[in-house]
Amino acid sequence: MIKITFPDGSVKEYNSGISSIEIAEKISPRLAKEVYAATVNGQVVDLSRPLNSDATLVLHKWDDSEGKHAFWHSSAHLMAGALEELYPGIKFGIGPAIENGFYYDVDPGDGKAISEADLPAIEAKMKELASKNLVFTRKEVSKKEALDLFSKKGDQYKVELIGELEDGTISLYTQGSFTDLCRGPHLPSTEPIKAIKLLSVAGAYWRGNEKNRMLTRIYGITYPKQKMLDDYLVFLEEAKKRDHRRIGKELELFTFSPKVGMGLPLWMPKGAELRQNLISFMTKVLKKRGYKIVATPHIGNVDLYKTSGHYEKYGKDSFQPMLTPQEGEQFMLKPMNCPHHCEIFNATPHSYKDLPYRMAEFGTVYRYEQSGELHGLTRVRSFTQDDA
Repeated sequence: MIKITFPDGSVKEYNSGISSIEIAEKISPRLAKEVYAATVNGQVVDLSRPLNSDATLVLHKWDDSEGKHAFWHSSAHLMAGALEELYPGIKFGIGPAIENGFYYDVDPGDGKAISEADLPAIEAKMKELASKNLVFTRKEVSKKEALDLFSKKGDQYKVELIGELEDGTISLYTQGSFTDLCRGPHLPSTEPIKAIKLLSVAGAYWRGNEKNRMLTRIYGITYPKQKMLDDYLVFLEEAKKRDHRRIGKELELFTFSPKVGMGLPLWMPKGAELRQNLISFMTKVLKKRGYKIVATPHIGNVDLYKTSGHYEKYGKDSFQPMLTPQEGEQFMLKPMNCPHHCEIFNATPHSYKDLPYRMAEFGTVYRYEQSGELHGLTRVRSFTQDDA
């Protein structure tokens, strides 16, 4: 017998090898239908994982983030299974659960494409497969077994991922005829996935590197009840009405120009006035709290950012260094303001009595976000922050 400790501190004994879903069933058949994952000794696992020793146990329902994650992660695999049936030879990148739903990056193959017009057919296939109550089964395999499996399928993306994993840490999940490389956890079966909506199609470079092949990213969301999906779709429609990109255009607050460059916002008169009002308000707040307002250049010597550590952290995601025509010095568009502030502090002697020494700047910084990641004012290549 093993002892299982529940969140309320109660302890019950069960036969060794019992699973979390079986424990839920013993507590209440209704509970067993409402749980999607379990945390055993602090680790989130499948409900079907056998328990062979004393453990703490938390059962996760839909309202828990762990429950949603397992539900949406399983839905990503369900979509992948549908895609494999509809598009023979399709290759798969990664398919995680995200904050609201899931996505999967796929490669349909040369000369093939998946568009939003194809989503209803994929949804229909997902519903067909979900209704079959396909069981998610986990299998731990050696690195060689995993490489052999995906090499035979010709799935170079999975082969690349497996190549970076340590032997003894690799697991596969299968539902129906579809098998994927995955750590889990997953639902016991596809049966709880009742309401399905594929939302959009986008491009995404493999592993976020623009030098790699562009894959097709399909976003979707699922729920255990149709009403929950209906409510979410209404929420999305309302959110579209409040999209800052739409409001910014309608109110003539900001714009973008391909001649200036992607991700570089241009503030129009109304937007600039709004922006200045925000800066004025924040300046008063900062001064009231003892901050001294400073201003620094938009560029700096590369050595400054190497000293601060920002070059190592942001170098690959920054605009690359510029060489001066004669001196051969290297300068960068600044990724952060604080290294400049350190130089201001170092410019004059200070006593411990001067501490804390507070500086603030509404400084514009620059990051080279990839084109596929740019999104209105939320992901840009130039932004101003109140660095204090």
